[in-house]
Amino acid sequence: MSDTRRILVIGCLGQVGSELTDALRENYGTENVIGSDVRQPENAEGPFEIIDVLDIDRIREVVDKYTVTEIYNLAALLSANAEKNIEFAWKLNMDGLFNTLNLAREGKIKRLFWPSSIAVFGPTTPKDNTPQDSIADPNTVYGISKLAGERWCEYYFNKFNVDVRSIRYPGLIGYKTLPGGGTTDYAVDIFHQALKQKKYTSFLGENSTLPMMYMPDAIRATIQIMNEPAENIKVRSSYNIAGISFSPSEIAGAIKKHIPEFEISYAPDFRQAIADSWPKKIDDSRARHDWNWSHEYDLEGMVKNMLENLG
Repeated sequence: MSDTRRILVIGCLGQVGSELTDALRENYGTENVIGSDVRQPENAEGPFEIIDVLDIDRIREVVDKYTVTEIYNLAALLSANAEKNIEFAWKLNMDGLFNTLNLAREGKIKRLFWPSSIAVFGPTTPKDNTPQDSIADPNTVYGISKLAGERWCEYYFNKFNVDVRSIRYPGLIGYKTLPGGGTTDYAVDIFHQALKQKKYTSFLGENSTLPMMYMPDAIRATIQIMNEPAENIKVRSSYNIAGISFSPSEIAGAIKKHIPEFEISYAPDFRQAIADSWPKKIDDSRARHDWNWSHEYDLEGMVKNMLENLG
């Protein structure tokens, strides 16, 4: 296998994938980062292949073609959309993970990144400063699949020495892509509507505090954990990472400082029950200790940067 890092991003057109692919290409060179998704991008700025994560033969073909050394597997059906299509969500989220774990088990790749989520937690999980090792009783299809995935990641590490690494993403906020069907996506859409309509109707209640993170921090955490020496990665299920916790009313207040005429109203829908089952704040001390993780953006800094880039 080549010593050159050759990276395959599966799901490169999604919210995380689009920004992660750009960042990886900046770090390792455009020709060394292969983007892939189930559809063709409008503008492919580097190597790109059509891949369905459920097609292991196709993944193997691309891995061989480019001598891929590591995979970032981001393909998933997110929380709200998964509730509408439960069988497909389970199949996509689980079989897609197995396909990439098995490629690593075969020695086709050296390292695998697979994201988990705060959705692994549930109604009886401690809500404040949720610890790394806590009650995980998810009551959504997405959360169930992510919890199962965490257990399989640790199993493959312990049983087959697969170097798989994972972080539990909180709600992610970025300006480069539109909302993609997650329960925390109100915190992306609110910026678009604030600029266009000067008003927004939130599908979560005003005091629904959830853990969030600005996308530059999430991308940095993702690349950082993959760059760490293997001996520093002590958690092989998935690491808690934290950024900012806020409610719809708090982010609206931060936006009003920049757009005084902005108004928010509330019409909670089925996503409220999902949000109510998740933590309010995450304890990520293990990640901070093991691989020196720290976030950079607070609420005010994120809001300012989002409005500047979207405006």
